[in-house]
Amino acid sequence: KKKVVSLNNMAEFYYPDSPSIRISKMDVIIPFSPDVPCDSNGQRMWWAFLASSMVTFFGGLFIILLWRTLNYLWTVCCHCNTKKKVGPYAYDTACKPLQTTKGSTETVAALSEVGWMTSVKDWAGVMISAQTLTGRVLVSCMLHSHLPIESCQNFYKDFTLQIDMAFNVFFLLYFGLRFIAANDKLWFWLEVNSVVDFFTVPPVFVSVYLNRSWLGLRFLRALRLIQFSEILQFLNILKTSNSIKLVNLCSIFISTWLTAAGFIHLVENSGDPWENFQNSQSLSYWECVYLLMVTMSTVGYGDVYAKTTLGRLFMVFFILGGLAMFASYVPEIIELIGNRKKYGGSYSAVNGRKHIVVCGHITLESVSNFLKDFLHKDRDDVNVEIVFLHNISPNLELEALFKRHFTQVEFYQGSVLNPHDLARVKIESADACLILANKYCADPDAEDASNIMRVISIKNYHPKIRIITQMLQYHNKAHLLNIPSWNWKEGDDAICLAELKLGFIAQSCLAQGLSTMLANLFSMRSFIKIEEDTWQKYYLEGVANEMYTEYLSSAFVGLSFPTICELCYVKLKLLLIAIEYKSDIRESSTLINPGNHVKMQEGTLGFFIASDAKEVKRALFYCKACHDDITDPKRIKKCGCKRSKMSVYKRMTLACCFDCGRSERDCSRMSANVHHHSKAKDTLQQRGFPLSPVSLNDCSTTLRALEEEQQSAVSPKKKQGNGNTRNSPNGSPKMMRHDPLLMPGKEQIENMDVNVKKYDSTGMFHWCQSKDIEKVILTRSEAAMTVLSGHVVVCIFGDAKSALVGLRNLVMPLRASNFHYHELKPIVFVGSLEYLKREWETLHNFPKVSILPGTPLSRADLRAVNINLCDMCVILSANQSNIDDASLQDKECILASLNIKSMQFDDSIGVLQATSQGFTLPGMDRSSPENSPVHGGLVRQASITTGANVPIITELVNDSNVQFLDQDDDDDPDTELYLTQPFACGTAFAVSVLDSLMSATYFNDNILTLIRTLVTGGATPELEGLLAEENALRGGYSTPQTLANRDRCRVAQLALYDGPFADLGDGGCYGDLFCKALKTYNMLCFGIYRLRDAHLNTQSHTSQCTKRYVITNPPYGFELVPSDLIFCLMQFDHNAGQSQASLTHSSHSSHSSSKKSSSVHSIPATNRTNRAKSRDSRDKQKYVIDHLISMTAEYNAE
Repeated sequence: KKKVVSLNNMAEFYYPDSPSIRISKMDVIIPFSPDVPCDSNGQRMWWAFLASSMVTFFGGLFIILLWRTLNYLWTVCCHCNTKKKVGPYAYDTACKPLQTTKGSTETVAALSEVGWMTSVKDWAGVMISAQTLTGRVLVSCMLHSHLPIESCQNFYKDFTLQIDMAFNVFFLLYFGLRFIAANDKLWFWLEVNSVVDFFTVPPVFVSVYLNRSWLGLRFLRALRLIQFSEILQFLNILKTSNSIKLVNLCSIFISTWLTAAGFIHLVENSGDPWENFQNSQSLSYWECVYLLMVTMSTVGYGDVYAKTTLGRLFMVFFILGGLAMFASYVPEIIELIGNRKKYGGSYSAVNGRKHIVVCGHITLESVSNFLKDFLHKDRDDVNVEIVFLHNISPNLELEALFKRHFTQVEFYQGSVLNPHDLARVKIESADACLILANKYCADPDAEDASNIMRVISIKNYHPKIRIITQMLQYHNKAHLLNIPSWNWKEGDDAICLAELKLGFIAQSCLAQGLSTMLANLFSMRSFIKIEEDTWQKYYLEGVANEMYTEYLSSAFVGLSFPTICELCYVKLKLLLIAIEYKSDIRESSTLINPGNHVKMQEGTLGFFIASDAKEVKRALFYCKACHDDITDPKRIKKCGCKRSKMSVYKRMTLACCFDCGRSERDCSRMSANVHHHSKAKDTLQQRGFPLSPVSLNDCSTTLRALEEEQQSAVSPKKKQGNGNTRNSPNGSPKMMRHDPLLMPGKEQIENMDVNVKKYDSTGMFHWCQSKDIEKVILTRSEAAMTVLSGHVVVCIFGDAKSALVGLRNLVMPLRASNFHYHELKPIVFVGSLEYLKREWETLHNFPKVSILPGTPLSRADLRAVNINLCDMCVILSANQSNIDDASLQDKECILASLNIKSMQFDDSIGVLQATSQGFTLPGMDRSSPENSPVHGGLVRQASITTGANVPIITELVNDSNVQFLDQDDDDDPDTELYLTQPFACGTAFAVSVLDSLMSATYFNDNILTLIRTLVTGGATPELEGLLAEENALRGGYSTPQTLANRDRCRVAQLALYDGPFADLGDGGCYGDLFCKALKTYNMLCFGIYRLRDAHLNTQSHTSQCTKRYVITNPPYGFELVPSDLIFCLMQFDHNAGQSQASLTHSSHSSHSSSKKSSSVHSIPATNRTNRAKSRDSRDKQKYVIDHLISMTAEYNAE
């Protein structure tokens, strides 16, 4: 009762005007609890809590200073002893080393021991170190303090006080460890964290003693938030500099804000001491937090404000610092948050869906071209997600492109050189990684080096990942071979743009327009229907065709390739051009248009030309029992019948491999005649094929018996008369040529000079001894005196500083060994001698190469090399990448092209040709191979009198510049390259068309192998390895194995103007031509090179345009015209060069005195209709010119 009365009296004393209120003023400062015997007079004990903190701080500071003072005095007094503690080799005052003696051994041992204080210090350091689990736990738990409640309660009954005591004991323990581990105790004592401990830990022990708790300076614990960044770093949560900086700024800002709010909360709820705490106000902590925020932001609403003098004084100083901090920290925090990578997440793989990673040169142009081809609708359900990885965020246009394809495309910002970024895009589970190159860079070697580094980084992270990369320079492909995990057998591929670009151009030198056809085949183009009867209608119908692969049905097992090819074309409306053979003991090989000896095995992969992937499925679904009588190929679908699989053909090897036990390449040397033993005799008797003796010593007895039986079908007389010649084009097509023998003939091997190196070590290319560049240089007068005809003129722009374009890739296809020596077209380079000297190191082993120093813009130089008599003029530039303006990158090539087209020529050579029609050199026959439409298929026309008819192919960098090449076309500047007339005619080629090879190679790496085989003339991975070692072709002696490598298909153009197909050229069907050429000559036709205005039926040949365009894979009923040239894959003929051997040899020996005319004496046959000349007319022409030269020399001598 006394206690209650006294409390009521106290309430009346503090609140006289409110007798109903029974709350004392003490409740504002110290919440009153009747369970605790507090002072009935309300005496404040805050000074006790504050005194405990001050005594701890200053007492510890005094002890540290006293210790330092005593230590200093001790050091001064015992100076010598201190000096001796330096180490085992101590120094005296004179800085001379003291020699260690036996007597000092114990002293040295003692000095080397670690004292207990040092051990304890090290232990404490380990305990608080972030390198151990214990240290990380201690540092992390340091923040888990509980803000105590200010109350007067018994410590033994209040769990909150007990928990608070536990945390403060932990803080005390951690403080002790830090103190022991600190090197400088004074600075440690003055640290912020130490001050926080002084003003927060001791008051807790005082509260236990007094049974009351004071809020006091416990708000200083908010300063521990400053260490929040360090704790997150210890736990390996923060790893990047931006994230560390962001957390640092936020922790400093928040800790300062909360600490200041705690001080305002203390003084406003307590009041001013000199006012006897009468001016206090009741504010919650969060109201103080709100007050400090509006104060820092200079808003100051006025709804909450400080009333005490201490609070207002603190606010004055806080505004200065808080405003500065708010103005500097907040914008920086916002900037860091805003600058966080928008595309910095991680890819989440979807079950059942593959994904690929695309990196390298990521721009709007490269990405749009890639996506256009990769996601084309003609592909069969592309269930692949594309993940782009680039270190630069996309611009608005590229971002919009990604959004349009958001269902299949994702972009992440990062670098493949960073393993963390590779982990983000899940490179280890990716199906492949594609690396794009910058085709327009100023330094191609540097760009290739960057891509090689990307390959190294990706392979180092995941060696099993499949990589398809673009390379600019051919010689840089060798560096990929140095990567241990690089394996082309596992799908790794390097698409060399220079190699393929120049290879395409080289093939156009052999068959003009082929570059356009091949580029359209591996590019996905949508069908554009045109109703008008224009050349674009037929061209676009062919453009819609692409190259696909599909496994052949078991119904084809046991049939020969020509039989299957004819069946696919006639019945399935598919064009089969090659097959892939695989076996358990041999590597897979691609056979292009193999002969009759090849029998299909179970599971053979075929290469088809078709307009849709669904059409190619017919080859897989075809069943002879169900689909034999179906005429509509669209009705050929998967049937339900069980096809009887012939066990004899299951896992069947090629027929010739069974007989001779050779590899595919070796066994393919067998004659195409050796097929179907029961039909061999009848076929030979009907067609009268001449056979030359063949050495098949390594084959089995069965094969030799079959060969002898077939040879016996031809009389010795017939073999003697027809063994080395072909029949006239006007004769029967059955007598024109025999199917090629796929092994080198016996006489060919026996007559071979084993001491002469004619081919490189692989047998794939013609080779000669290296020549000095001075021996192949022609002056203008020497070139003018030389009768150059049927040659290739290469106009190259470059200087001593230009990047090398790799002219070897242009020459190698023109020097392929599947041409006979007399068929090689002489090559004349016209350009800067300084530049050509840099390229010559890779060209000096190729025959029939000449150089005319000059400029392609000089008409005198062009006339000197007989530009009007060349088979092809190639215009290249090595300076295209050094110009910033894209529209000016092709200025040199365009000017050179227009310069040639505006030239005029006389018809003097044409007169010589016209007068030599009936002239035949001794030893030359009308039935020679030169006159064969299969070999050349060419007709005689008047020579060129205007430069507009000179065959030209121009390399372009910028696709839009194609509009400047032809002045008579109506192409819009925004028209895509493949729709323009120069590209359709095969007179322009841009490297951008090769972008489609990336996606084509990903879906089927065999496509790239097929393209390389057709384009490069036979480059193989083995050859690339040799070039990587020596950077030049190495000559090799001819062996049966290397000679066998000559036997491979090549592309040619077949003329319909004359010869065995003349009857089909005038209104015949293309399908009839296809079947006839395939059955009779084993030639595979796959396109037409037609005059642009042929559909107009122009009768006047003088007014008709001489430009031609490409038609790919015409339908069976496509009508032919006599002027058409047919693209075909023809077999190698061993006997084509025998009749030319003696003539070529005599030509070389009779002119051996001239060192610079080696490219003149063996003039090859041309493959172009409007400019071909017969062999007899050329020799007559050369005879007349040589006679005139000799007469002039005699006249000058006189």
